[in-house]
Amino acid sequence: MLKPYNLPLVCLPIDLSDEAAAKLVEFLHELSQALERPYAAQLTRYYHATDIASPDVDPTDPPF
Repeated sequence: MLKPYNLPLVCLPIDLSDEAAAKLVEFLHELSQALERPYAAQLTRYYHATDIASPDVDPTDPPF
């Protein structure tokens, strides 16, 4: 039996035309931007702070 925490958060249609799929994705991008806009300064501070806190990595040094 499904519990409330097992249910998907979003139910997306699977049989969309190419145009409908493009419009859906465009809408989701716009929604994401609308959600981020009020928090832009906070997000910038957060990501800047986490970048500074990360160890210095030489981009020319191979990972292995």
